[in-house]
Amino acid sequence: MKSDTSKENIVSMQNFVSKARFPALVEVEAYWQALRNGRDIPRRADLDPRGIEGSLEYSFIVERIAPGVARIRLAGRHLNALMGMEVRGMPITAFFSPETRKDVALRIEEMFQSPGIFSCAVSGEKSLGKPPLEGRMLLLPLKSDLGDVSRALGCLVTEGEIGRTPRRLDMLGETLEICDGPALDKAPAKPRAIPAAEPLGEKRSRFEGTFFDRVNRRTEKAAEPEKAPAARDERFTNTKVPFLRLVNTDD
Repeated sequence: MKSDTSKENIVSMQNFVSKARFPALVEVEAYWQALRNGRDIPRRADLDPRGIEGSLEYSFIVERIAPGVARIRLAGRHLNALMGMEVRGMPITAFFSPETRKDVALRIEEMFQSPGIFSCAVSGEKSLGKPPLEGRMLLLPLKSDLGDVSRALGCLVTEGEIGRTPRRLDMLGETLEICDGPALDKAPAKPRAIPAAEPLGEKRSRFEGTFFDRVNRRTEKAAEPEKAPAARDERFTNTKVPFLRLVNTDD
């Protein structure tokens, strides 16, 4: 008689096999876990490239700029090789085929909101000049300087000849491991309040009022009657002594 086995007792070996197959993933996740030290999500500023020196060419950092949109800020040489160009500034979904991008965007948003450790298997599209390509991608959440979970440390490793670029990937399967720990500030910090600009009409009225007040004051001053000159001192007006004398020098 066969015994019933509960699905809860079944342990998937997929992650263990993937880690053994791609050592770079192990190094990056181990470094992230060391920064976390069983507590909160690490900060972007805590990263030191020397901690993942053996995996730098596969590593990258993304920034969440909108729901489901994460742009690459730093990337290793392997990611540039997959696309055949510099990938900084590109959304991470640019590595995936158009049919897969929506699902990838949803999973990445879940990773930021949970937050959690996101991992997925990838396979390259096959066509002329594009041989089989398989690999795995890992995303580990990070906090920004503001305290919100809007950054992520990633690692993308592939096996096989890259061939003709760019190589678009399909997502074959994914896992999201929710991070346990203290309460996390998922929402970005509130922006500093900026005082509203004064309406143009009010500003113009205030300017015109000040200007015309000045003009009116000048006009009123000009219209005032001139004051009579002050009376001269009697010592100069009533004196009988002439101001000039004739001097005779014929003697």
